[in-house]
Amino acid sequence: MNSTRASLQHGPTHLPPLGLIAGNGQLPLLVARGAKAAGRRVVAVGLRDQFDAALPALCDEFSQAGWLRMGKWIRLLRRAGVHEAVMVGGVSKRRMHDPLKLLRQIPDLRALWLWYRRLRHDRRNAAVLAAVADELANSGVTLMDSTTYIQEHLATIGVMGSIAPSAAQQADIAFGWPIISQVCKLDVGQAIAVRDRDTIAVEAVEGTDAMIDRASTLCRSRGWTLLKTSSDNHDRRADVPTVGVATIERLAKAGATCLALGVGRVILIEKPLVIAAANRLGVAVVGVA
Repeated sequence: MNSTRASLQHGPTHLPPLGLIAGNGQLPLLVARGAKAAGRRVVAVGLRDQFDAALPALCDEFSQAGWLRMGKWIRLLRRAGVHEAVMVGGVSKRRMHDPLKLLRQIPDLRALWLWYRRLRHDRRNAAVLAAVADELANSGVTLMDSTTYIQEHLATIGVMGSIAPSAAQQADIAFGWPIISQVCKLDVGQAIAVRDRDTIAVEAVEGTDAMIDRASTLCRSRGWTLLKTSSDNHDRRADVPTVGVATIERLAKAGATCLALGVGRVILIEKPLVIAAANRLGVAVVGVA
């Protein structure tokens, strides 16, 4: 009885701090806001030259470290009492494939061990994430599903805005979905461009934005469709595909008028703003199960 009374007087049980390993883009900002709204203190480690300048103000504690300084990530998180963390935002793949990355970033011993032992022969996203997650877990920090605190921003089934896809675009989605599913399964990329049941472009290391630009040069006609999703066994602890207002604006400029997203598998950064931009620019946004 006394315990119940104390709980009612002092509010819910204090939640442990949440670690946030933050790469580029707006996604770390959403996660920080969502975690704070859920009552968690946010202890962030921003990856140097990657994190958004607005992030520190959203966190209770903030430090920065190089993306190849994993030992420092762990020390900063453990020092703050963190046992659970979310890793979002990622690192530019161009930066990861920089031939001078070791000189620019100066990796620590943990990163060197992972890179040259576990990842020497397989440096795909899934392999890198598994290695990083295992190293963090061995040090007492468990990586969580990165969408835990941003569920309201995930793609949902059916038309998400006021514009419905045309019959031709629905046919393109039906044609392209098995293709994008295989592309994701093979860990090649997470998006393809389709028009008139023909594949215009497939995303690879360049990322979705560059692929959209490439598709616009290959298909001068308006009305093509971008399909974006992740594989059935995609590890949601990091690298969940995202789209934002800038994506919609880029699509409209490139001549695309439909965006098909995997339900529960793609994050819409600031979803209401993304849908409003799509409605304004005439882009249909539809969730595919």
